[in-house]
Amino acid sequence: MALKPQDVFVVLKIVAAGSQRPPYAQLAGELQMSASEVHACVRRAAACHLLHGPELRNRPKLAAVEEFLVHGLQYVFPAERGQLTRGTPTSYAAYPLQRIIAPSNEPIPVWPSPDGATRGIALAPLYKTAPFAAQRDSQFYELLALADALRSGRPRERKLAAQALSQRLHNKPGTIATAST
Repeated sequence: MALKPQDVFVVLKIVAAGSQRPPYAQLAGELQMSASEVHACVRRAAACHLLHGPELRNRPKLAAVEEFLVHGLQYVFPAERGQLTRGTPTSYAAYPLQRIIAPSNEPIPVWPSPDGATRGIALAPLYKTAPFAAQRDSQFYELLALADALRSGRPRERKLAAQALSQRLHNKPGTIATAST
């Protein structure tokens, strides 16, 4: 069974939900997907060992999720860049990385969105509804932005994203390395 980008999108939403995984209908509404799409995503993610099976309520296998995101995401679902557009900041231009990575003269990466207030270079999200779903859930937005930094970032951005992701997945307090790293 082949993993699809929307499967990672759904897994990150389940991770952001914490110990209280929402029902399929609620996930579907929050992600602007159909319940059957969410169910198929969960089934594929479980088959790929990113989620426990139904016997454990399809909770995320955090170590597997972290390993896949850090070491495999950029190869399986590489970042697709586009034209200058309006959108929602992502990758190093979104929290938490934007507070430690100084902006350069280059346009920042954004998910194209008609509601976006920021101009930058289009970076195709893992799933088309990411800009809308991220507006409603800041923890989910952070995970998506970190995933984008892992997909599209330079080595330093990827290292900082991996540290921040690890902290979020394992609920470790502390701050990620500063700009001097």
